[in-house]
Amino acid sequence: MSVITEATKPGQARTAPNANRLVSTRAGGKLVKDYWDNLFTARDRGATVVWYNGAAINPILQAAGVEWCHGEAFGARLAAMHLEQPAQLAGEAYGYINELCSYARTTLGCALLTKQEATAKIEMDGLPGVPDKEVLASRLPPPDLFVNAYAGCSTGQQWDEVSYRVFDKELPFFKVSYPLLWGNRPDAGYLRGEEWDNASKFVASQLHGLIEFLEHQTGNRFDWEGLRESMHYIKRAAQLRIEALELCKARPTPAVFWDWVASIAPINFLPGNQALVDYFAAVKAEIEDRLRDGVSSLPNERYRLAFDGIMNWNKVGWLANKFAEHDAAVVCGRYTHNSFWHEPQLIDEDDPILGMAQHYLLCPFNHSARNLAEQVLRDCETYGIDGIVFHATRTCRSATNGQLLLAKMAQARGMQTMFFEGDVADESFYKDEVLQNRLEAMLETIDVQRGR
Repeated sequence: MSVITEATKPGQARTAPNANRLVSTRAGGKLVKDYWDNLFTARDRGATVVWYNGAAINPILQAAGVEWCHGEAFGARLAAMHLEQPAQLAGEAYGYINELCSYARTTLGCALLTKQEATAKIEMDGLPGVPDKEVLASRLPPPDLFVNAYAGCSTGQQWDEVSYRVFDKELPFFKVSYPLLWGNRPDAGYLRGEEWDNASKFVASQLHGLIEFLEHQTGNRFDWEGLRESMHYIKRAAQLRIEALELCKARPTPAVFWDWVASIAPINFLPGNQALVDYFAAVKAEIEDRLRDGVSSLPNERYRLAFDGIMNWNKVGWLANKFAEHDAAVVCGRYTHNSFWHEPQLIDEDDPILGMAQHYLLCPFNHSARNLAEQVLRDCETYGIDGIVFHATRTCRSATNGQLLLAKMAQARGMQTMFFEGDVADESFYKDEVLQNRLEAMLETIDVQRGR
């Protein structure tokens, strides 16, 4: 737990606090590290390896008896460890410009390094648990199959096609197509309407096609009971996560957006098992303990903010402390609160395919502006939000689509908004002085608004 210090002498400025992050999320970091370490040895164990991007189809892959590499997840991991540069440089040298989605550019760079069995080394000093002088980006096992499962992003829908070309168009490839939820019909809305029902059935039929594809490619019968068991654990973990999120309505809040960012990887792509349930049970228990003991995420919470946009993975700790310095608790966000099995009541454990298809459609970039606003503004009301911080992700325009409309809708309800530019996995697009100036301006405006 970070140490928070306060000045004690009258008139002396207090030391800027660090974000009081949850301790229980560290266990999730170990689960994630163990997962990747295990995947790195997949070829040695004779496992079939699937590379995929987009929706959390890992329960299907788990029940098919294959091992999986989620492209965005590995790109985010490299960026969070500040080890993305070798892959990105390899991608740029191959011809992928730096304006391409940095998730895709990183993963395509990994594909090139993996295929070429790169031997270049980089310094890894100060990173516990990571071997020194090792290029982590080159450790992924080469794929046997590609599956694309991307909603709401045209780049994502082509990502695996490009990876397929990198591996000489020789590997089997299956694509799951997701319709955009336009929300134009009179009965359309979040989780309702004819459009929603038809799209859900359409995606469910494709998941059955994916299962047939995996059976054909592996020669193994699909383990339906294994899928039901996996989804049982995922549903329970998701329920615990939602219950823990709701506890953060308290003032001051016991946990913040940055804690939920740290919990994305477990709910997004780790196997559905008891360890996943235990992790979110521990997170919820720590939050309950904080509420009982009067421990808050910030010692002097003054502002309650929402964060919109994909996380800037290079800057998680930096941003957490930056907002803490201003006594600004970032309580919720579209990326954490409206993604990743966030409607667990949709999952039928006995027949989970339809509920899985519906979750895949609920990618936060797959909605009309009206449906998006229905969710985000509801969360702002639930958590008592003063303002929204919009991360305009430079290389992911699907994430920024709709943000200007959403900002106008929030302003109409009396909330303040600000934008800053950054990126998901390319640190060069982030400018700290821009965030600093715009954040201070927004908080000053909130103060003026309160004074009225």
